[in-house]
Amino acid sequence: MPDEPVELLLVEDNPNDVELTLHVFRKYKVANSIKVVRDGAEALALLCEGGLNVLPKLILLDLKLPKVNGLEVLGKLKSDPRTKQVPIVVLTSSREDRDLYMCYELGVNSYIVKPVDFSQFTESIRQLGFYWLMLNERPHVASQARHA
Repeated sequence: MPDEPVELLLVEDNPNDVELTLHVFRKYKVANSIKVVRDGAEALALLCEGGLNVLPKLILLDLKLPKVNGLEVLGKLKSDPRTKQVPIVVLTSSREDRDLYMCYELGVNSYIVKPVDFSQFTESIRQLGFYWLMLNERPHVASQARHA
């Protein structure tokens, strides 16, 4: 188990998107501690089975994942009292209306279509990290769990 809290959990199977996202967060010093998992089953094991001592401040979730897809991961995390308060941003290539609709039905906090252009992708990730990790106020997850 990690000793240091994870600020950001990136659930992404595309190595290029992982590399670029990590590069942007490091370059702009938005997140100090980032954990990457490459499939939905690994994400659920980490979050729902106690793989982390402290839940992340933000989860970036791709929809098209191996083993367990992003919609299933989102649904399980938002229905679990321990993880439902953690902001989840879907970062996907899907522009399908049904994916967008289902994500909001399941409780996603934001849905972002990955820009294809390198500079647009970089700027989107920078803004996303800045907002969700530095500006956004959220309840303390541990204290919320005690009040449930």
